[in-house]
Amino acid sequence: MERDIVCVKIKISGIVQGVGFRPFVRRLAKALSINGLVKNTDSSVEVTAEGSKSHIDKFCSRIREDAPKNSWIKEVIINDHDICGFENFDIIESNTIGERNTYISPDLSICNECREEFFEKKNKRYLYPFINCTNCGPRFTIIEGIPYDRDKTTMKKFNMCPSCKREYDDYGDRRYHAQPVSCRDCGPTIKLCDSTEECMDDRNIFTYCGQIISEGKILAIKGIGGYHLACDAMNTEAVRRLRQRKIRDDKPFAVMVKDYETANKYCHISPFERKLLESKEAPIVLLKLRDRGMLPCMVAPGNPYLGVMLPYTPIHLGLINAIDSHMLVMTSGNKSSEPIYYRDQDAISNLQDIADLILIHDREIYIRTDDSVTREVLGKEYMIRRSRGYVPLPLTINLEGKVLPRVLACGGELKNTFCITKGDDFYISHHIGDLENMETNKSFEEGIEHFKNILNTDFDIVACDMHPEYLSTKYALTLNKKVYFVQHHHAHIASCMVDNNLSGEVIGVAFDGTGYGEDGNIWGGEFFTGGYRGFKRAAHLEYIKMPGGDMAVKEPWRMALSYIGNSIKDNYGKNQDDDGINIEGDTFLRDIDYKAIRTIELMMERNINCPVTSSMGRLFDAVSAILGLRNTISYEGQAAIELEYLALDSTLEVVEPYSISIEHKNNVYIISTKELISDIIRSVVNGEKKADISLRFHESIAEMVLCCCSRIREASGLNRVVLSGGVFQNITLLKSCIKLLKNNDFEVFYHEKVPSNDGGISLGQAMMACMDNID
Repeated sequence: MERDIVCVKIKISGIVQGVGFRPFVRRLAKALSINGLVKNTDSSVEVTAEGSKSHIDKFCSRIREDAPKNSWIKEVIINDHDICGFENFDIIESNTIGERNTYISPDLSICNECREEFFEKKNKRYLYPFINCTNCGPRFTIIEGIPYDRDKTTMKKFNMCPSCKREYDDYGDRRYHAQPVSCRDCGPTIKLCDSTEECMDDRNIFTYCGQIISEGKILAIKGIGGYHLACDAMNTEAVRRLRQRKIRDDKPFAVMVKDYETANKYCHISPFERKLLESKEAPIVLLKLRDRGMLPCMVAPGNPYLGVMLPYTPIHLGLINAIDSHMLVMTSGNKSSEPIYYRDQDAISNLQDIADLILIHDREIYIRTDDSVTREVLGKEYMIRRSRGYVPLPLTINLEGKVLPRVLACGGELKNTFCITKGDDFYISHHIGDLENMETNKSFEEGIEHFKNILNTDFDIVACDMHPEYLSTKYALTLNKKVYFVQHHHAHIASCMVDNNLSGEVIGVAFDGTGYGEDGNIWGGEFFTGGYRGFKRAAHLEYIKMPGGDMAVKEPWRMALSYIGNSIKDNYGKNQDDDGINIEGDTFLRDIDYKAIRTIELMMERNINCPVTSSMGRLFDAVSAILGLRNTISYEGQAAIELEYLALDSTLEVVEPYSISIEHKNNVYIISTKELISDIIRSVVNGEKKADISLRFHESIAEMVLCCCSRIREASGLNRVVLSGGVFQNITLLKSCIKLLKNNDFEVFYHEKVPSNDGGISLGQAMMACMDNID
């Protein structure tokens, strides 16, 4: 038997506080006959452990391997220590030394143990709307400051009863140091508000809410990060009324279902998608519908996918089990263009015209946080909106000991997030939204101050978009700090590089709708070479007129007219192209008034309010309108999204791409769309199925990506291709590009942890600012 005793000091950093880490360490030590102690510091968990060398080695290995499921270990540092002669293994009180650097846990979905107690009639927390433990419940949304103790959360006004206090103090209990722990005797309360603000006992409230939802009523519900609006997803009239009241014409609603089995009844679910759905993050997962006719069409009009989430709070769990369909439409509780409401008075004032009743409680939300949205692509997670459940977990960048400056990156205008760096950690904020109004802008500024507080940091450099009119850029210029401007699409590529832990130089493909270019034009169909220290434009879509500026985004028929005119420029304004094909009248833009068409033609002829763009998003819009799918939109990207979904209906076994020509001019490849649009026009006139035309168009763009990357590789020697930008949320296009590039021996990288849309560019901005100002 090994008798030599050794002693080590172990420092574990990461999310290791508030997740049961010290009790876990103690149990592990006891199992391995190790003596010593464990304690929290301001920034880590520290362990002093004595035992035989073999047991100490196992102990150190299993700390990583068997760590609590909700912990996140960034680093484990092990050093030899003098023998102390411990006779037991104890948890001791925390101490505070040095700089605070506590990692804050994201909000966690209700765990299985609490779920069982919630439905156990003899349990003191039976149907208790705020049941939680060390393994679940609110974290980020209730934290007011650090260190993460109850008096620094919105739970501070609730004094624990003796029973809860015993659980809180017992390191053998599941609720040991669970800061939101409470019960009916000492915790928050819930009530249902109508015009009289009548209060109802929470044991009966779920049954009553289930009844009114089943009757077709709309309910506003206060959750972890803000309010939702909910109705019975199987009640067509209720869904229609919610759309009408919220003024949300076509954009799909997400749904919340009771469990995996219910979701599987309506959607195809892979093992990986099930893992996402049932994860502690509990995001909205985009799933392929089994049959679009199984749900009321008003839930997700014309959409083959459904955004699905499981109940992640006790309140949701109580409600979903109280309705027969076990399926709720669950959409953000806000008015159009405003952020999600999270303060009770704001919700009551602004949602009373939408919701019939409002379910509120008195546990305050300190920071609003929307639901996260994600999906599976080729066996990997592909983030669409990174927020609740993921934030504020940082991305840690390995830069081999280099000292990084402290940076605030302000992000873009749409789908805004900001990013704050601290050491080698990059903290991307929760989803802020579109910076279009005072309320969202206020949320943006408040979010920055909150992150500075909980991270105990400031910044030396402010990174922002080059667009002078973005509110995020204007904010950056008010801070009296060094400002680092990052071109929009450079930030997209850099964010994907960080997402994949890449260094060096790459070929970057950035496709989106709008981005301020270095030449002052609107970019969006771009190819670059370079890395974090700078990118060079290598290729782009030819510039095309965008009649009416931003109106061309809302009315895709304008872009269709521009592209048609560009493709048959010699006959522009006439009725026929060179082959005598009718391009006006009954075939194209049939729903658009002739006078409106003529007005746009005159604008383009005289170059009045016609900025030029190389945007791939606008090309997708144009093709959608040419096919008669969508002349106007009611939400961002609608025309392109419907074009993608149309391609899924194609029955083509062999897909023949359309023609695209590429010209090398002034050291940049210019991609012409003239032949592409002419070919599509011929396909329409010749009566080809629109689904087939859409699929051929998608394949044409993928072939274009391959052709450009191949030419760039030949000139530069670069072989790694990075795909980013909002257009790559089009999974049909993304998969085609990946397949073609890999088949031609490229290394291909796309997003996973960070959105490809503008929700990810703050990360790219931060990284480029760091690398250009590195010590």
